[in-house]
Amino acid sequence: MKVVGITTQQEVYIGSKDRNFRINEFLIIMDEAQGDLMGEVVEANTYNRYIPLNINGDLVDSSVLESLRAIGYNIDEDTIYIAKVRLINEAQYPVETGSDVRVPKFYEVKDFMVKANKEEGLVLGLIRNTDQMEEDMDEELKNILYTFEDDKLQPQKGIPYILDLKSMHQYPHIGVFGGSGSGKSFGLRVVLEELMKLNIPTIVLDPHFEMDFSEMQEYLPDDEKEDFSGKFKCLQVGYDVGVKFEDLSPQDLKNLLDASSTLTDAMNNVVDILYKRKDSYQSFHDRLKMLSEAQEEGSQEKIKRRIEEATTTAETEAWKKRKELYDSYDKTCPYSSVKGIFWRLRKLYNEGIFSNDIHEIEEGLKLGKLIVVQGSTRMLQVFSTYLLNNLYHKRRDFKDALYKHTTSDYFPPFFIVTDESHNFAPKGYECPSKAVLKEISQEGRKYGVFLILATQRPTLLEETITAQLNTKFIFRTVRSSDIQTIREETDIKEEEARRLPYLKSGDVFISSATMGRTIYVRIRASKTRSPHTLNPFDELKKYSKEEEEKFYRIIKDKLPINESQFLSILGEVEKEYGEAINMDQLKEKMEKLVESEKIEKVATPFGDMYK
Repeated sequence: MKVVGITTQQEVYIGSKDRNFRINEFLIIMDEAQGDLMGEVVEANTYNRYIPLNINGDLVDSSVLESLRAIGYNIDEDTIYIAKVRLINEAQYPVETGSDVRVPKFYEVKDFMVKANKEEGLVLGLIRNTDQMEEDMDEELKNILYTFEDDKLQPQKGIPYILDLKSMHQYPHIGVFGGSGSGKSFGLRVVLEELMKLNIPTIVLDPHFEMDFSEMQEYLPDDEKEDFSGKFKCLQVGYDVGVKFEDLSPQDLKNLLDASSTLTDAMNNVVDILYKRKDSYQSFHDRLKMLSEAQEEGSQEKIKRRIEEATTTAETEAWKKRKELYDSYDKTCPYSSVKGIFWRLRKLYNEGIFSNDIHEIEEGLKLGKLIVVQGSTRMLQVFSTYLLNNLYHKRRDFKDALYKHTTSDYFPPFFIVTDESHNFAPKGYECPSKAVLKEISQEGRKYGVFLILATQRPTLLEETITAQLNTKFIFRTVRSSDIQTIREETDIKEEEARRLPYLKSGDVFISSATMGRTIYVRIRASKTRSPHTLNPFDELKKYSKEEEEKFYRIIKDKLPINESQFLSILGEVEKEYGEAINMDQLKEKMEKLVESEKIEKVATPFGDMYK
């Protein structure tokens, strides 16, 4: 392998007669004047006598042809392999043409590729096309992972990619980008498994109910299986966790009401005036309700008349209370705004937001667990506004207290992970959860609070937040606008951007500030699986088969049955089947059993008989 053509300080072309090149593999250029220079293959081409060498003028120009001839290549007969190589570090001078090129040894790339050991970092996958350096790799880096490719488990072949967790204090936050089916959720699952191994406190907002780690992958060898059941907990908003109304500040309450539906300035004013510190849900609800009922009467005279017409002492006292509220607040709290707040409050209550508190989440984080908060996207938008504000400020208060030499309860550093993150921090319009995520993206590093944000549409994610994601996992992406956003926010080159729509599921470009460049990685095989892994068409087939078996078990003891007997057995079949069945449905089910050859249909003088 030799350097050919005109060279620069950043890029060279390499030619070979007997070795093909792989994209993203690393090579050492032995320049006599500058010493060994490491580079990465960014383009690879093969030419032979059946394809003219000038077919691709931008790669093989006359200088490359002349160099190949000069070093003894028969360009009219030989198969020639040509690679475009970009140097890892810019050379002082253009590389010497004719320099020899070799495959690096592991020790030459170790400091560049391995930034952490497996005990302190996240073992996420395999650096592609590094298998030629595996033989002399350190023993502790060998056989520490499997990949899953071509529907089978593959042993480790190459250098593992280990994310340096400690470097996140300097280069915080991770973005996970990729289209549907690209392996984005799979990659996120692997990251979360690694965080659980290290007992890093983590809060996950899961709108798809898929981040459950209780089911192990069946394809893993027994010695590789790992039980995460004691390291995570799934909690559902409105059932297991919620908001304790008495702990809400006026701003917390406004955030919750605003997440339910946008508040006007007048509505914000209503909350400021009517909400009293330490209000219970019932007391605030009743105050709103009584004020709105008094305002519906329209005047003091009408309210006085209702007091006079009251038939019981309780009714009289209730209307007196309404009058007090009307006199105090009618001029500052418009009726429409009071009703708007009342409607939003009831909506949150009916969804179970106020049915619990976040104590279980706080305790789980203190124990180093991964807490998965599940719910619909809208419910999570509402709840996360309160939750993230609360948790972030607990951590912030603790760190500020240390700085000021005062006392505060300990709260650990933690990760916040969201899928579909563009719903929580959208670009172009405001939502309550966006404000706290934006604050954490800019200041969380100082307090030990870090973000992992996954989305199919990075273009729709708030730009300030995107800019703060120092490590980006880029899976297969098809939309040109998203690819453009990725190019603007990372050091990904044009050649790599062109490959994004064609990446295999589970292959990823990792752009890391720690590495200083983009690395091409295969995500390791996960140790757990999503509860949604069953193919929907297999699910349909399985369900149909189960229903057919259930009906067959009920009907087989009643065979043979003549069609004229259907009416007499219908009630009994309905009772055993557990569902209402009419005559037409019964006949359809019988015909399906005939199709699957479980029973036989015979024509008789008295109609069809099933036996």
